[in-house]
Amino acid sequence: MPILPAETDLFPDDLLEQPAGAAPWWAMYTRSRQEKQLMRRLLQLEVGFYCPTISRRYRSPAGRVRTTHLPLFPNYVFVRGDNEARYEAVSTGTISRCLEVEDADLLVADLAQIRRLIATGEPLTPEARFEPGARVRVRNGQFAGFEGIVLKRHGETRLLIDVRFMNQGASVLLDDCQVDPL
Repeated sequence: MPILPAETDLFPDDLLEQPAGAAPWWAMYTRSRQEKQLMRRLLQLEVGFYCPTISRRYRSPAGRVRTTHLPLFPNYVFVRGDNEARYEAVSTGTISRCLEVEDADLLVADLAQIRRLIATGEPLTPEARFEPGARVRVRNGQFAGFEGIVLKRHGETRLLIDVRFMNQGASVLLDDCQVDPL
């Protein structure tokens, strides 16, 4: 059972489907462990944002299984809005740095793919560093259509889905699926 229920990590629900030219995207780098506080404030202000969150299960010292909802990319919240929205976000006091995203189309495509990956319900592993590997597209199986990098780690084959803007991503275990090089 989760300690706290999952909070909204995407506002509005169609944010990743909206046309790219409407407003710029900002990568907000928050102060330590301030992502959820920023998301709550942005929701109150009705400013568009996305912060991919995943569920983590762990055992407490008393032996109980607990579930927490953590950001996939610690300290990052992606905000979409004009300079007024950026100002409102920075004024919350939770942000350390604010970076304007130059290639918004690429960022939105990567974030939409990460959101679809989270929606599969498979356990994800955050990946902070990319290992060299070929970019591939999964041809069939549960992950058909996903594009990423194939990793070999501890005898496992994993598909890395990355957000190129941040040089971070998440990986999922592959089950004998076929991939095509891009």
